[in-house]
This record gives sequence, C-alpha cells and structure tokens, in this order.
Amino acid sequence: MSRRRAPVSPPVALTVAGSDSGGGAGIQADLKTMGAHGVFGTSVVTAVTAQNTLGVDRSHVLPIEEIGAQYDAVASDFDLGAVKTGMLATEPVIDLVTDRLAAVDAPVVVDPVMVAASGDRLLDPAAEDAYASLIEASTLVTPNADEAAVLTGIDPDDPERARAAGEALVEMGADAALVTGGHVGSDTVTDTLVSETDDEAGVDTRVRTFEHARIDTDATHGSGCTLSSAIASHLAHGETLGYAVEAGTAFMERAVRYSLDVGAGPGSVHHLAALREAADRHRTMTDVATVVEAFVDRDVSRLVPEVGMNVVGATAYAEAVGETAAVEGRITRTLSGVAPNGGVRLGASSHVARFLLAAREFDPDLRFAVNCRFDDETEAATAALDGPVTEYDRAAEPEDAAGGTMGWGARRAFGSAVDETGETPVAVLDRGDVGKEAIVKVVAETPEQLGDRVFTLLDEVEI
Repeated sequence: MSRRRAPVSPPVALTVAGSDSGGGAGIQADLKTMGAHGVFGTSVVTAVTAQNTLGVDRSHVLPIEEIGAQYDAVASDFDLGAVKTGMLATEPVIDLVTDRLAAVDAPVVVDPVMVAASGDRLLDPAAEDAYASLIEASTLVTPNADEAAVLTGIDPDDPERARAAGEALVEMGADAALVTGGHVGSDTVTDTLVSETDDEAGVDTRVRTFEHARIDTDATHGSGCTLSSAIASHLAHGETLGYAVEAGTAFMERAVRYSLDVGAGPGSVHHLAALREAADRHRTMTDVATVVEAFVDRDVSRLVPEVGMNVVGATAYAEAVGETAAVEGRITRTLSGVAPNGGVRLGASSHVARFLLAAREFDPDLRFAVNCRFDDETEAATAALDGPVTEYDRAAEPEDAAGGTMGWGARRAFGSAVDETGETPVAVLDRGDVGKEAIVKVVAETPEQLGDRVFTLLDEVEI
C-alpha cells in the first residue's frame, strides 16, 4: 500500500558565493547553516577553491556567463525569501550580482569578503569600489573590522569607531550594517548593528550592540559566512532584522564554541551545533529520568537535602537553562523513601542547572549534576569518590558576581582546581551561609557515572 505524500513548504534562500572544498566556509557553510534553520538553500557558485583547514591552495573564478546562468535558473523557479552574498572575487561578478539583485523583492545580506584571515586584501581596487553599488542595494551588510576599514576608511577598534563605521555604511545606502567584532582583540566580542529608519522627526539612526565572551579557539574559518547565512535564514522566515541579528550572533557563538576538530588545521565551526542540541533533548530527558528512577529504587533519602534533591542533565551543546533537563519540583523524602514531585522537563532547574552550565565552561564533557545533603558524614564520604573534590566559600562572593552564586561558585571551584591540578573535580562542597543550606554537588559526564558517584556516597554514609 502506498503512503500519502505530505510535502512541506520551507522558505527558500539563495547564497551567491565561492565554493570551499574544505567544507568550513563559502557555499558549503551557507547551505549547512540554512538547512539547520529550516530553510531550503539554493546556490550560485562564483568561484571554486582548492582549500582545507590549513589554507587556500588555488582559486578559480567561473566565467561570468556561467554565474549569470546559475542565478537566472534559481530566480526563475524559486520564490526567494532572502539572498546572501559572499565571495564575489572580481568587479564583473560584483556588477552582475548587483544588477540581478535589483529585481529581487527579498532581504539581501551582503557579506563583503574582501580581506583574508592573514590580513591580505583579496580584491583589486576596482572590485573594492564596485562593492559600493552592492551595499546600496543591501538590507544588511556584515563586514568584519578589516572589511569595514576598507569600505569606510574607519578602523572600528573601539565602540565609537565601530558605530561610526556602521553609520558610514548606512550613509552609503545600506538599510543596516552589522560591524562584527571577532577581529578586534579583547575578551568580549562586540557586534555593532546600525540601522536607519524614518520616524516623525525625520531620519533616526539606531544602534544596538550584541556582546558575548570570546571563545579561546582558532577554529573560526567560515564564521563570517555562517553568521550572514544564519541572519539571512531568519529573514527568510519573515523575522525582524533585530531578532535575526540577535539570533544569528547567538547561533554563531555556539558554532564557534563547539567547533569541529577535523583536518590537520584549526578545524571548522560547527554549523549544525544548534540543530544537534535540539536533537539531543529527548535523550537527555530520558537519561535524567533513568537516574531519578535509580535513586528512587535505591532510596537515597539519606542524601536528600532540606531544599530537595534535583538531577540535572545538559544536552551535549547546552548553553542555557532551557537546554537542561531536570525534575520539576525536585526529589523529596517520603514516609517510604524518596519520590519526584513532578516529571522531567526542560528548564525545570535553576540553581543546579546554572551550576552545571558554569562548570561546563571548564570541562564541556560534563553533562550531569545532582545536589546532595552536606554534613560531616557526607563530607568524609567524598574521599571515596573517583576524583578530586573541591569547595568554595560563599563568604568570598562579591555582591555583583556575574551569574549569581551558582555561576560564581562553579567558576571559583572548577577554575582553581583545573588550574592547579589539571583535573576536573567530581564533587564540590558548598558550605552554605546565613539562610543558605550547605550542599554537596556531584557532577559527571554520563548518567551512569553520576549514579555510581552518588551510590558511593550513600554506601559510605550508611556504613
């Protein structure tokens, strides 16, 4: 018996860019990113390159007629929800693309690929000048610091100059400009969005900044392609520019943090990291439920603190509390043992989840955590665990600690331990404070490992 067809109609986006045989940038990065956002990606290849994670060996620009034929084939068949451009290589290619985009009734994101990671200029002066017309046709232009300097003559090495560069690009005709800060050396990466809108008083330039911590990695090849494709994908879904940029920069941060260790070079950004995070949620919830069931069967009431116990599991790519699974209402003691007050759901924990997420900054392999009763017997029992135990003193917490007590405590405990021994702690002692219960937090890479460590504590205290 045949099955009934159930077609879907995703938005369509087009990337006009070069091919990267190494898969980390260019057309390959664009299509992966669009697919991860639920967008059907189409492409116009402007050039083919022989490259890998170590660098570019060769590059060949396609004949202008072939580029135009690709574009016409796509535009004649698909209802484009957004277009993004990447490597355009030469003045004739830029002119062709600018001409074709004049007839497009869709947002256009221009990633002006002009400067190599080494700082070398990729285009001759005539091609650089040709970008002026393309920028004028853009909804958003997304230069990095080096490219913004080429386009505007302003080196955006501080917030004021980044804003000035963005304003200059808007004055060139772009609806908006996102000057990215990945190439500006600092611990915080700041992307500056400048847009121009008409209001009752006339023209109003609006500025927003998007900040995130710099990731300690060299695997950033293709980050510009990935960011601009993510933004174009959100625009293809009909979302606002501000939301598209905010979501795109968050997507990019995760893609860089969980970069792929492939090739002999620095590796590649992980274009599918956000998609894999979502795919891992059900398994993580199941793992947490399995641990909870084991705790109920064994009766861990001796280790349940007054505030209740919670088991938390983070997805493999978790960056937020909503990407962790925990027991709703916690696990509490009953007349016959212990029982969860509710089911397992995403975002059910706050304190333990924030602690686990902060600990993952030091060891991303950590996936699970549980809070246990702290007393003299439990503290002594931690000596039987299969790894180092550390602690933090709440009295040393500054009033303005970022991320609250849980974030500060994890950074304090894991940072000192990893720096001193190179080993990840398996448990952290929180001795509490006035009105704050003392707690032992146990962490692990797998649900089985978490269960074994808790049962080790239980065996010791029940002797």
